[in-house]
Amino acid sequence: MTERETLHHAVSRGWREMGTLLVHLARDLPADARGTLVNQPPTRGSTVLFPTVADMNRNGARRYDHEVIYGAMGTPIQHELEAAIAAIEGARHAQIVSSGLAACTTPLLAFLGKNGHCLIPDSVYGPTRRFANTVLRRFGVDTTFYPPLTDAAGLRAMMRPNTQVVFAESPGSHTFEVQDVRMIADVAHEHGARLILDNTWGVGIFHPFEHGVDIAVQALTKYPSGHSDSIIGAISVADEQDWHVLRDTCIQLGQVAGPDDCWLTLRGLRTMGARLERQSRSAIDVALWLAGRPEVARVLHPALPSCPGHDVWRRDFSGASALFGVVFQPDYSQEAMIAMIDSLTLFGIGASWGGYESLVLPTTGGILRTCAAEAPGGPACRLHIGLENADDLIADLSAGLEMLTGAATYGD
Repeated sequence: MTERETLHHAVSRGWREMGTLLVHLARDLPADARGTLVNQPPTRGSTVLFPTVADMNRNGARRYDHEVIYGAMGTPIQHELEAAIAAIEGARHAQIVSSGLAACTTPLLAFLGKNGHCLIPDSVYGPTRRFANTVLRRFGVDTTFYPPLTDAAGLRAMMRPNTQVVFAESPGSHTFEVQDVRMIADVAHEHGARLILDNTWGVGIFHPFEHGVDIAVQALTKYPSGHSDSIIGAISVADEQDWHVLRDTCIQLGQVAGPDDCWLTLRGLRTMGARLERQSRSAIDVALWLAGRPEVARVLHPALPSCPGHDVWRRDFSGASALFGVVFQPDYSQEAMIAMIDSLTLFGIGASWGGYESLVLPTTGGILRTCAAEAPGGPACRLHIGLENADDLIADLSAGLEMLTGAATYGD
C-alpha cells in the first residue's frame, strides 16, 4: 500500500469496526405487535408519579441504577444515552451532564478534597485550566501543571502525599501532544491517586479503561452529537465505588442534560462511525497535502510522525479524529495567517469542532502555557475537517496560502 492508503486504513479502522455497534446499541425496544419506533422518543418531564409512597422510596434508593424519581436525576432518554456511552467506552456506568466542560469539572469536584493536590497537563483545554486556577483554588486545592510528554520519573517527582487526582488530555488542546496514558495511570495509582482522562478526541478509538484510566470524560457536543446543535457531556467510570461517588456528586450539583439534547446525541451516535470513517480519511488527505507545502513548518496530526507522541498514538489508538494543528513557517506573521483564515470560504471560523462542517481557529497568541515548552516556531491554527469533498477543501486552502504569501510580502 502507498503511504496515503496505509494512513487511511490506520485512521479509519476503528470507526469502521464500530459501525454495527453504534447502530444497534441502546435500542432494546420491547416487541410489540403494533410495531415500535426505530428511535426512542425524548422523555420530557420533571415530576414522576408513583402509585404508593413505598414505590417512590424504592426507586429513590436505587439511584445508582438510573432509576427515575425526579427529572433532575435523569430521564429514560438520558439513561439510554448513558448506556450507549458506557458501551462505547467500555465502562461500567456513565453519567450524562450539561456540557463537555461540566464533564471535566464535575469529577474534579467529586474526587478532590480540601487541601488536596491535582496534576493537570500544561496542554489542557483552556476552561479546565481556568477552573483549576479559580474554583479549585478557592476550595483549597492546589494544582500543578505538568509537561504533557513528561516521563515516569518526571511525573513521580511532581506527585505529593496529598495528590488525589492526575488529569490527562490526549491529544492536548491546540498542540496535540499524545500522552502515554498507561504510564500516567501506573504512576498515579502508585501514589493512591485517580486518573481522569479527557477522551473527547479519542472517544470510540481509544479505550480508556484498558489503559488504567479511572474516570473518562467526553464532550458529546463534538462527534457523538455530530451536528453542532447541542451542548452535552458524559463521564464514564469503571469502578462501582467511584460510580457511587460520581453519581451522588452529579445529583447534588443538579448535573443532568435536557432530554432534547440527549435525544439529538443518541441520534447522532448512530452515524458517528460512518461520518468519522469519511472525515478521518479526508483529514489525512488535507494533512498530507499541507505537510508538502513550503509555507508549512509542521502538521500536528497524531497519525503523522511530525506530531509529538505519534508513537504512542500508533500503539494505543485504533483510529483518529479529523481535528489537527498546522504550524506555519516562522517567516510568516500572525497577521498574515489571520488574513489567510479570513479568506477561506469553506472553513467556518469557530471555537468548537466535531460537526459535519469544516472549521479553522487560530491557536497562537491566546494559549497559556506555564511549563517550559517547545515554541511552535511560527503562527499556528487548528483545522477540523468535515464532510465536504477533500479536494474542495484543499482548493480552498490553496487559495488561502496564496493570500498568506501575499500578506507576508505586501503587508495587510
